[in-house]
Amino acid sequence: MITSPAGTLKKVQVENFWRHGYVVVEGAVNAAQLAQMRAALGRWTDESRFHDAPYGETIDGQPRFDLARAHRADAPALRRVNNPPEIDSVYAEVAFEGSFVDMVADLIGPDLKFHHAKLNQKQPGSETRVDWHQDFSYTPHSNDHVITALLMLDDMTEQNGCLMGVPGSHREGQRSLWQGEVFTGKVDQDTAQMAVKRARPVTGHAGSVCLMHTKLLHGSEPNPSEEARGLYICVYSAADAVALTRSPLPNRFEGRIVRGEASRFARFDSGTVELPPRYRAASFFEVQEKGVA
Repeated sequence: MITSPAGTLKKVQVENFWRHGYVVVEGAVNAAQLAQMRAALGRWTDESRFHDAPYGETIDGQPRFDLARAHRADAPALRRVNNPPEIDSVYAEVAFEGSFVDMVADLIGPDLKFHHAKLNQKQPGSETRVDWHQDFSYTPHSNDHVITALLMLDDMTEQNGCLMGVPGSHREGQRSLWQGEVFTGKVDQDTAQMAVKRARPVTGHAGSVCLMHTKLLHGSEPNPSEEARGLYICVYSAADAVALTRSPLPNRFEGRIVRGEASRFARFDSGTVELPPRYRAASFFEVQEKGVA
């Protein structure tokens, strides 16, 4: 049994999370861990120069590494590494033993399980943008005690394509990511316009973590700056939150209990849940670009 130390988050941080749908906490990893993670990302970025399409392979045959359309050997645009804990020990250490796992336990614990991880990167000058969406609609569960931990590998600023969150939107229900019979992976135009008006930038120093509720409406703009913006993203759920669909990012650690104990029961929220289609894609960037019929 893995126990979580009490008091990892202050009371005001817990209150802010439930009020706004997210909270930023500094110093979520130590300097050595951060340096090792950034070094691994640098190696993967260099390796991507030798490829002109998504490459590598995860346990279900999907690509491990996803490239933006602007990718070139002399200007690599590696934008996604799927489930890095499967291929790098420090990413696994941080995902399963890191301090932000204890922070998640303070919010929805004490019994937690791991769902998946990914690394999203915006290189300097990247045109990659993330359209408005909720994570829950990609990975629906029996209840919404699901948290996305976004560890900042670089300083995340308003200049380099920071996360934009809509405070309080996690309390406003599930937004559809379908348009007619097509799963676009993003909300409709009216909802997007509302989000732009209400959104607030989420910024922080490298090594900070943003803990985000699964139903927070969020997106991000391109990175026109000269500074990279990397995010290591780990998703956790309460042990009694059961996934309602196949994970879009299957991995050998899925369902692993990282704090506390497994649950004999599934807990359900009331109401209905809109489900995503089954799809295969190197990343959700591809889904938002093309849609899934």
